[in-house]
Amino acid sequence: MTDPLLEGFLHYLKTERNASPHTIDAYRRDIAEFGLRIRDDENFSDWLSVDHDQARTFVMKLFDAGDSKRSVQRKLSSLRSFYRCLIKHEQATDNPFSGLAPIKSDKPLPVVMSISDIDRLLAGVRTYWQSAAASGLSKSEDSAEFAEARDTAMIELIYSGGLRIGEAVGLDLGDVDLNNRLVLVRGKGKKERLAAIGTPCCNALRAYYPRRKSVGAERRVDAPLFVNRFGSRITARSFQRNLKNYLISAGLPPDFTPHKLRHSFATHLLDAGADLRSVQEMLGHENLSTTQIYTHVSAERMRQVYKKSHPRAK
Repeated sequence: MTDPLLEGFLHYLKTERNASPHTIDAYRRDIAEFGLRIRDDENFSDWLSVDHDQARTFVMKLFDAGDSKRSVQRKLSSLRSFYRCLIKHEQATDNPFSGLAPIKSDKPLPVVMSISDIDRLLAGVRTYWQSAAASGLSKSEDSAEFAEARDTAMIELIYSGGLRIGEAVGLDLGDVDLNNRLVLVRGKGKKERLAAIGTPCCNALRAYYPRRKSVGAERRVDAPLFVNRFGSRITARSFQRNLKNYLISAGLPPDFTPHKLRHSFATHLLDAGADLRSVQEMLGHENLSTTQIYTHVSAERMRQVYKKSHPRAK
């Protein structure tokens, strides 16, 4: 049994919207599911009798069946488009799916690196540049040692202080106070904050400073902290390219980004008992709600550990 309204819509997608066969099949499945869920009829075609209550019932049935929010959103979008087409061609006067409350998608939890991952990453920096020097990939041994020292210090600083990559490459020499273990960070909207750094970060910076001098970088307080081999400020893109090599060298997922270090900074602090307000200040978040996503990460990690370790978890 053919469904003239549905077939007309699919024809409209093909001829007027130039939709692919794959897209058309997806619309057909999404729209046909309404008949299965509401009327238990895979050949349902009485679209003009559908009302808002049935549309809401359809949403509930989808969730009861285990559909994700993303899946429900897609199916409702298909049905809205279907009825908009019917109204456009004067085949219907009302869109029963237009008044439904929007379904907010769950924000994906930030992916974080474990402490051992960060140790492996730092080891990967050393391994990569040793190999580059030995194979001739690096211009010289001194060049390899400079890049290793610089990028080790950058990784330590981003993780130790919770900096964004743009904040790290934007630092000037005078922004770092090693004696007090503080860094002046200029964040979004030119807002300034102080970031505390630990001993490994301070040691990495002290090891980097002589290498920085060796490439002729200026020593004024307003000179860039992290520089390339020409003594100019390094770009975020350049560091990100290097990071990919270090991740591969360390056997870590190549889709880890500098921002994952910042995520890890926040999550590890909360795991260790830091309060949310303090972490908010350290990250430079204007709203506490932005920082709260990390509490979900910590809670999820806790559940995973519990499920894996507790004898009565299963």
